[in-house]
Amino acid sequence: MANKPAKKKAAAPKALLLGVGMDSDGHKRVTTGKNFALVGGSKDTHEAMTEKAIKINEKLAKRGKELHEVSREEFDDIAHEVGLRRSAPETN
Repeated sequence: MANKPAKKKAAAPKALLLGVGMDSDGHKRVTTGKNFALVGGSKDTHEAMTEKAIKINEKLAKRGKELHEVSREEFDDIAHEVGLRRSAPETN
């Protein structure tokens, strides 16, 4: 009797917020959470990124959703509620 190939379980959808602080005061900072990773930035920038990531997670929890379950539009609404703004692309 031939062995059947093992069935692969479908991987759970994943989503991750990635924050990169572009300013620096010489310190290396990395903060990770359930669904976010924040790197770089000055003390103030890194604290602001951390606060916004936590607030986004709180808003998701109030909606009873995980990050991978929200549409881009819903995420944009949540991000706007916590004070994040989409910047216009630079034109050359």
